[in-house]
Amino acid sequence: MIELESAAFSYGGGDILTDVSLRLAPGSFHFLTGPSGSGKTTLLRLCYMQLLPSAGNIRIFGEDVRQIDRDQVAQMRRRIGIVHQDCQFLDHLTLTDNVALPLEVAGRDVEAESANMAELLGWVGLSGQKNNFPPQLSGGERQRAALARAVIMSPDVIIADEPTGNIDWEMAQRLLQLLIELNKMGKTILIATHDLNLIRNAKNHVAARVLRLHNRRLQLAGADL
Repeated sequence: MIELESAAFSYGGGDILTDVSLRLAPGSFHFLTGPSGSGKTTLLRLCYMQLLPSAGNIRIFGEDVRQIDRDQVAQMRRRIGIVHQDCQFLDHLTLTDNVALPLEVAGRDVEAESANMAELLGWVGLSGQKNNFPPQLSGGERQRAALARAVIMSPDVIIADEPTGNIDWEMAQRLLQLLIELNKMGKTILIATHDLNLIRNAKNHVAARVLRLHNRRLQLAGADL
């Protein structure tokens, strides 16, 4: 799905990531850990083509990211669902309309997708909030809405950046379970998190690989996690 080979990224004359190699196989589940400022978000952005590497190679769905044009990037991004920590929504649109935005951008018939939308909102436990506006949602509801928006296009890969960072433990467990269910459906999952308890709990339910960024390099985390 996504392959990095000796990839590096520099900004402002300084190295953020150095010699990073990673392969996300179809149906795999990965956690990405590391202290604040270690480059987790940068690595995720390389994985969904928001950034290009300063050195090394990145192939996404078999394509070299340096060899594809903007239209190809747009098409490939539809196969990657992204859950941002800040859950950016348009406050003047309802939850349903916010979740449907990727469909509109892709030129899909939103009305024709209404049944799928209802099923998706039920799956994330937000059927009762479908007509609410973002300011009316709790932190946990916003994160589940962000996950619904990320998977509305049925992507092959879901990338989540600290998705449980701003919600309580019970809601974090609920969100994690949804991601585990997606993985069992065959989706490839990559989650950046600093919450080691979340990782330990996940490893009781899914064969998750734990990666750690340290000194700008990527390492396989120890078994003590």
